[in-house]
Order: sequence, then C-alpha cells, then structure tokens
Amino acid sequence: MSAYDWPPAGQRRILGTDVARIDAPAKASGRAAYTHDVRLAGMLYARTVRCPHAHARVKKIDLSAAERIPGFKAAFVVQGSGTEIFWAGDDVVAVAAEDEHAAEMAMRAVAVEYQVLPHLVVDSSADVPAAFSKPMDPELVGDPDGAFAKADAVAEGDYGLPVITHCCLETHGSVAAWGKDSLEMHVSTQAVAGVPEQLALALKVPQSQIRVHAPYVGSAYGSKLAADRWGLSAAHLSKQAGGAPVRLVLDRREEQEVAGCRPSTYAHVKVGAQKDGTLVAWQSTSWGTGGLGGGAEPPLPYLFRIPNQRRQHTQVVNNIGSARSMRAPHNPQACLVTLGALDDLAAKLGMDPVALLRKNLGLLSAHADVYAEELGVADKLMQWSKRWKPRGTMSKGEVRQGLGVSMHAWPGKAHPFQCDLTIQPDGTVSVRAGTQDLGTGTRTVMAIVAAETLGLPVKAIHVAIGDSAYPVSAASGGSGTVGGSASAVRRAAVDAVAELLARVAPALGVAASKLELAEGSVRVKGGGPSLTWKQACSKLGGLPLSVRGKNPGAGALADSGVGGVQMADVSVDVRTGVVRLHKLVAVQDCGLVVDRKTTTSQVYGSLVMGIGYSLYEEKLMDQNLGRCLNPNMEFYRLCGIGDVGELVVHLMSGPSYDRRGVIGCGEPAVISPGTAISNAVANAIGVRVPHLPLTPDRVLAALSGATP
Repeated sequence: MSAYDWPPAGQRRILGTDVARIDAPAKASGRAAYTHDVRLAGMLYARTVRCPHAHARVKKIDLSAAERIPGFKAAFVVQGSGTEIFWAGDDVVAVAAEDEHAAEMAMRAVAVEYQVLPHLVVDSSADVPAAFSKPMDPELVGDPDGAFAKADAVAEGDYGLPVITHCCLETHGSVAAWGKDSLEMHVSTQAVAGVPEQLALALKVPQSQIRVHAPYVGSAYGSKLAADRWGLSAAHLSKQAGGAPVRLVLDRREEQEVAGCRPSTYAHVKVGAQKDGTLVAWQSTSWGTGGLGGGAEPPLPYLFRIPNQRRQHTQVVNNIGSARSMRAPHNPQACLVTLGALDDLAAKLGMDPVALLRKNLGLLSAHADVYAEELGVADKLMQWSKRWKPRGTMSKGEVRQGLGVSMHAWPGKAHPFQCDLTIQPDGTVSVRAGTQDLGTGTRTVMAIVAAETLGLPVKAIHVAIGDSAYPVSAASGGSGTVGGSASAVRRAAVDAVAELLARVAPALGVAASKLELAEGSVRVKGGGPSLTWKQACSKLGGLPLSVRGKNPGAGALADSGVGGVQMADVSVDVRTGVVRLHKLVAVQDCGLVVDRKTTTSQVYGSLVMGIGYSLYEEKLMDQNLGRCLNPNMEFYRLCGIGDVGELVVHLMSGPSYDRRGVIGCGEPAVISPGTAISNAVANAIGVRVPHLPLTPDRVLAALSGATP
C-alpha cells in the first residue's frame, strides 16, 4: 500500500459520514458574499446594448447621445460596424455610468443601425433548410439490414428534448477594477484559475497582472467556464474610466437569452431484438442544435454496444445563443433517445423493461456487475417486480399510474489540482487552493480529508478557495473537482504528517516511524509519551510547516466511470394531460464517498433538475421574430417543491466500490430522470409521448393519436 492510500473502512473517523457544509452558516445567514454582492468605493454600473435581431449586420453605431447622459463615464464597442451578429441579444456596445439609472439611460441612447439577415431559430422538425444544416458523416457497423430482417421484434419511434437554459440562481457577471498595472476581477465563475489566462489573451496584458476572486458562486452547471464578452467589457470600461470599479452583471432576461443553453436532440429510431430481448440492430436519424455551433453529436446508441448499427446525425446551425456545457453534456439526450426506444421495444415484445436491460448487460462497455446490483436495489426500493404491469394496464380510469426505468453512466475523472496545506506553530491548519465551490461542497470535502488525515475535527481546518493567487486548480467540470481536491489534500496532509512527526520525534526520544497521530495528539505507537496537537506544533521552531499537494501523483486515490439506475412512479390525468411524479428512486455508484451528506445532496439536486427538464423546461423561440418568448422565471417554468414527489437516494458502497477511490457524482444522476419519467408516462397511458417536456398538450396529443 502507498502511504497516500485512503485509510481502510475500519480506521476512518470522518470519511463517508454525514458532515454538514462548513460554509452553511455563512450562506444561511447571508454573510457569504457572491459576485453580485460586491460593492466597491466609486463603483460604476454597466449595461449592454444588445442586438434585437436573430441575424443581422451592424451598419453604424452612434454614441453621441449616450455620452451626453448625466453620469455617463465610458463606452466600449464590443462588435463594431460591419460585424455579423448571429443571435438576438448578443453584445454590441457596453456603457458605464455613475448609477444604474444613468447606465440604463445611456444604453437606451446608443443608436445602432442594422442590416437584417435571414434567420432560423426553431429546430424541432427534421425539414431544416440546407443553409442551416450540417450533416455528419453517416456511420455503419455490421449489417443492420440483415439483422432487422432476422429480428423477432422491431420497434420504431420518435424521441426528442428541446433547448433548455441553465437558469443559474446567480446570473453571469463581474466587477472589474484596474490598478496602476493590475486588474482585479470579481467573477461568478467555475474556472477561477482559467479566467486570468482568457482575460490576458484578450486584453493583451501579462497573466500575472490579473487576479480573479470567486469565493462563492451561485451555481453554474457548465455555463460559467469563460470570461465572456461581458467580463471583457467590464475590464475595458474600468480602464477607460481611469480604473474605477465597474459592475456588469446580467439581468434575468439577458441570462436566459445569451448565457448559454443545453443543445436539443431529436431522433427517429428503429431497434430490433430477438424474442428473448437480445438486441441485434439499431438505426437512428438524429438532429439537434446548440445555436451557431450546431451542438455536438449525441452518443447513440447510449451505453449499449448493439452489434449492427446505422447512424446519421445532422447539426442544425441556427440563430440562438450558442450552447454551453450543461450538467452531463449530451448524456440526457442520448439516454432518452436510446432507453426510450428500448422501452418501446420491450413493450413490443411484451417484456418487462428491467428484464430487457438485464438481458443486455453484456453489451455494456464496463461495469455490468454494478448495473446488475443497482437494478436489484432499485427494484426493492420501488417494489418494481411486485407492481409493474404491461403498458396501459397498471390502472384504469381517468388518472392512470405507470412505472419507468433508466440507466446512465458518467466518467467523473479527477481533475488536476494543487493545494497548499499549512500547519502553524499555534496548531491552526489551513488549506488553500485556486478552485471554486459552485454549491457542491468543495470546501467541506477538502476539510474532511485534511481532518481525517491529521486526526483533527473538521472545524479545526480553515479552507480558503476562490482566488487565482492560490495554487492552480482545474475548472469545475465533468464532476472532477471532488476527486482532484480530495486527492491533492490527502497527499499534502500525509506529507505534512510525515514532516511534523520528524520535527517532533527528538522531543519524544524516538524515531519518527515510531510515532502516530491519534485523537488530537502525537504519541508513541503501542503506548508511551505523547504530546497534544498544540504541543507538537510548537516544536516547529516558530515557522509554519507548509506542503504543496498535487493531483495526479502517487497513490490510487481516485478513479473514473460510474453507473446509476433510476425508477419513476407517475400518474397521468388523461382528461387534462397533467403528469404528476409520485416517487423517483436513484441508485448511484460514486466510488469512495467522502461526505455522504453532500453526495446525497448532489443526487437530490440532479433529480430536481431532471424533473424540471422532464415536465416543464423549454426555451421557446418565435420563428418570425427570432426572439425567446420566455426569458424570465414567470414563463420559463422550473419545478417547485410541490412537483418533486418522494425522492429516494441510495449510494452504492462497500469494499468493491471504496477500493476504486473517489469518483465525481455531481452530474450523472441528472441523466436518467427524463427517460425514467417519460417511460413511466408511456407505461401509464399505453403510448409514447415523443418529446420532452411532458406538458399537458403533448400528453393529450399523444393520447388522441393512440390506437384504441
């Protein structure tokens, strides 16, 4: 075993227990200062002139009227004359003034002349004009035609998910302030260490002159990885205003229109199987958009390596705000398309969909044993085997009940991470890292690992993050932060213990190898003299002991690749089309659990988000105007506490899971809710509702087209 390995189960004091977030009091009391809370002396307020057209060319910009507004201080042209604009709401000019009212008036006074160009914003139909479509190369595996001809059952269907937005509680924004030769940026970001590099390149200044602060972040979900045009605008405005701090944060409308979205995916799928459920053939024609970038091709078929396949995907390049990573990018889309189709195939075979999944576990690329165990756990928690009945037969009447199942996977690989762990002569311990906490519990995870290794209580560890002046860490993405941070802190703490024991050993008259940390003291193994923690630290000679921890490094502390199974219990009112979720079971593998409370919270959050995109969320676009019709929280519906039903979370644990080390769990559980709920609705009403969200109009349309 490496000295860095995680302690065995019987020797853990804190790892894997329920530890409350160490920053919970600051957040609950309102003392936690987010970027939106930053107020600096002499601060100016900025607003952005945004293009009202989905596709246009800037012909002329006139700032003269804006410059005459009382309180006006600076203007920065983001996209000048001749620039082609590709979505409504894109930045054209940013202005700064002494107060918010003056900034609003200056923004309205800027005159911009546009040449309006043709646009496309709707992508739910496969009939997309050639100018807006970008077909990918078709893919062929095996002999799908021959396999379909020999299949005992073939199911065909349509499946789809629309564009949705991140809906971060704290909208994007920053406060920029230039000093004599340096730039201080307070940014709502999930890339504290990455934003300085982006700003330095754009501003053409040395990266060493830029410092980014983000002690608290009000969620990101993948949308806050860049400095963005508004961040650059704030920096330019501050420089023009003689270094005065400039606050530029998006309002809710701007956030919904331009701060990113999750790409859509639509598909027509044909899938075939033998009568025992063995999958033999797959064929899919899919398309989707992520705006100007077109969105990436979803991994179809999802999870299962079906032997004979034909796939064709088309990227729709349209005029909406470009896609950004969103919690488990492309996986919810691929999951619905694939496991929705497999659920329809099971119905065609008259087969329990859980039995069909079990039959094909051998087609998974990895961890078939994990999925087999998880299906059994989920079955017991939902009482699936006792309750499940074929489609449309679970209940009769005006309100019908149904069950649905789904599976998912996610890498969760640990990111590169550095931290400094410092022990002071007075016994205080601090850990610093240039990472960020999006609300996931990064601070708490770091404190737990340090406390576990040093033999101290969690409250004895001070964690400082959210500052680019601290040791460099990767952006939060791919669920890699907990693995990276836990591994780096563990290495730093183990090295710190070794050095501390070496410093203390002479005072106890033994070799350092004869000492151990336990119960807040340094003592001789097997009995003998000891020192309290503070007494031991006083032997440091008046200077702090500081150790740099890095991941990757020696020791198997983190791994990648997790699986999960979810089951949904719903009811559908066939008169109104209203879907109600009664229970959602989530069984999730995430390797070694550092903090059971925050890990469970991550899964709960994923389930709530999944219910939202299953039943309510959709970015509605007007094809004629090219504008978003619901850029606010009144008409862009999120689920509330009365919509979530009973949520049951089960984390897989035990030696076979723990020995893999820490694996990220922030994203995987958001993948399956849409599929499990959609399959449950199909089970309830006997017919597939092709597209999410499962709104009443879509449910009623599916019912009206169903064969009696």
